[in-house]
Amino acid sequence: MQILTLTSYIKADLISRLSRDELSPESLTLAALSDHYRVSVTPIYNAINELINEGYLYREKNRRLYVNEDKKGEALTAAQSPRPAPPEDHFKLITEDLLAMSLEGESVYLREMASAKKYGISRTSLRNIFNRLTGDGVLEHVPRRGWKLRTFNQHDLDAFIEVRVVLELKALELAQGRLDKEVLQKILSGNRVPQTDVEPLQIDNSLHEYLIKQSDNYYIISFFDRHGRYFDLLFLWESNDRDAAIQEIQQHQRILNALLKEDWKGAREELEFHLRSNHPVLSQLKQ
Repeated sequence: MQILTLTSYIKADLISRLSRDELSPESLTLAALSDHYRVSVTPIYNAINELINEGYLYREKNRRLYVNEDKKGEALTAAQSPRPAPPEDHFKLITEDLLAMSLEGESVYLREMASAKKYGISRTSLRNIFNRLTGDGVLEHVPRRGWKLRTFNQHDLDAFIEVRVVLELKALELAQGRLDKEVLQKILSGNRVPQTDVEPLQIDNSLHEYLIKQSDNYYIISFFDRHGRYFDLLFLWESNDRDAAIQEIQQHQRILNALLKEDWKGAREELEFHLRSNHPVLSQLKQ
């Protein structure tokens, strides 16, 4: 099977969407495409340039992109082959592996050459991922020894939650006059309890980030940006547990409904309960 780069995947998918009349000038902006594919603008920019060079798209004097109607037949022919699957997300794969090791209490050093071989990527690509995970607090680069994995510690989690409760409740207090009900409603709509055991989960966890941002307090924002990334990854891992995820959705709904009614006391109580009780899986891990 051919392994697609991110650029070639986006290009092939855009041709497929073009053949089905799914592309409009509004959907062909860098921002819209970056949001759709959930990637940076670089692979989007490269894919668009290739499509322009091949005549599928063209740019008007106003810089907006348009579909070349004369190429739709060619796009339809190209799209008759199976729709491309996105390339493997090595960052996600490596992150999940390292979090599993961290949660098992392993404190190990990872070598670039062996790790790159394990995941079938170049050392440069691996180093970029490891550097990103260092910024997230998962790894620490130790000269001449490799990359040290952070070990999960229950006491460390408890200490973070204590500080998180204080700062996030303060963020809620500061943000009260800056909360947009349309944004809150959109987040609420993204948190739905499944009606059956097979229905996929729908969680929108952006409420916390929104409250912190709307607090407009540099020191609160800086704390979570500096110390919260590792725990955010752990909490995301924890939501793979269906029961824990459903509990999270229900708690989000109660907080958001209180905020929409401007029941600040109720929202504060629900938020504090959520922050202290929403880790049923992590809290049961043995040290």
